[in-house]
Amino acid sequence: MGGLTSLTSVIGVLQTVAMLTQEQTTELRTRLQAEVTRLADHAHTALDFTMDRDRDRIGRDSMDEATEEETYSTQLRLHDRETFLLEKIREAMRRLEAGTLDECEECSEPIGFKRLLARPVTTLCFDCKTAREQVESEHAPTET
Repeated sequence: MGGLTSLTSVIGVLQTVAMLTQEQTTELRTRLQAEVTRLADHAHTALDFTMDRDRDRIGRDSMDEATEEETYSTQLRLHDRETFLLEKIREAMRRLEAGTLDECEECSEPIGFKRLLARPVTTLCFDCKTAREQVESEHAPTET
């Protein structure tokens, strides 16, 4: 029975080491909340741009119209990407509150704090992300 007790204590120590500190958790929460605020501000700006879009159309030439149409299209694509990112941020905040933000979804190993600082929405440790990118590059269509 002594072996099982020591194994349990080793697992407990490993789990403690892998967990984020309170300071790290606070820093990540602050970064995620700042990103949500930034995206919300940008969404308001994009909405203002869309609302302003139909003004002053009289007397404009086709080049102006084409440029505005391309800008509008770019704004829509950017909005879609930001909406997707916002959902990833919300999911990261849920994982942060649950205490699982620093756990790799593939191997359950810890995701390093530096990696989380660089990309707080990541769900993979460096090794798993590298392996996934390698597989993707091997299966990517080649140009002929």
